[in-house]
Amino acid sequence: MFGWKKKKIEVNTLDIISPIPGEVVNLEQVPDEAFSTKAMGEGFAVRPVKGEVRAPFSGEISHIMNKSKHALLLENEAGIQVLIHVGVDTVSLKGEGFTSHVITGQRVEQGQLLLEFDIAKIKEAGLSDITSVIVPHGQEKVQRIESLQEAEAALRIYY
Repeated sequence: MFGWKKKKIEVNTLDIISPIPGEVVNLEQVPDEAFSTKAMGEGFAVRPVKGEVRAPFSGEISHIMNKSKHALLLENEAGIQVLIHVGVDTVSLKGEGFTSHVITGQRVEQGQLLLEFDIAKIKEAGLSDITSVIVPHGQEKVQRIESLQEAEAALRIYY
């Protein structure tokens, strides 16, 4: 009867699909405490079978590690940021084996090639190629994050 008094709460979602071909695994399997303990944020990891990082959603590259090219932040139109960090301690390679196809501030579309990396070079250096996909802590808009078991989506962010 008094439906006009009810406030409609709008909830938006962002599904994060795996940006890399490979096996999606829990963050706890990443051999780096910053990721495995979720100290940096919620997310998932990927054991890559191909050295390509593609945009898991359309947005803007808000930051890329220009010298090492091993990590980047992608931001959607609502300002939700996701970190894609290729390998563990791969910053030590100083960009060797990494090719960036984007720059900070560039608009990208879902599925667009962002980075390429040489899996063999990472392993030859004695490093893990497991890649973390993280929703960094401290984003006020993020209400909750769910793990998904759907075919391609690994996370759903509610904001």
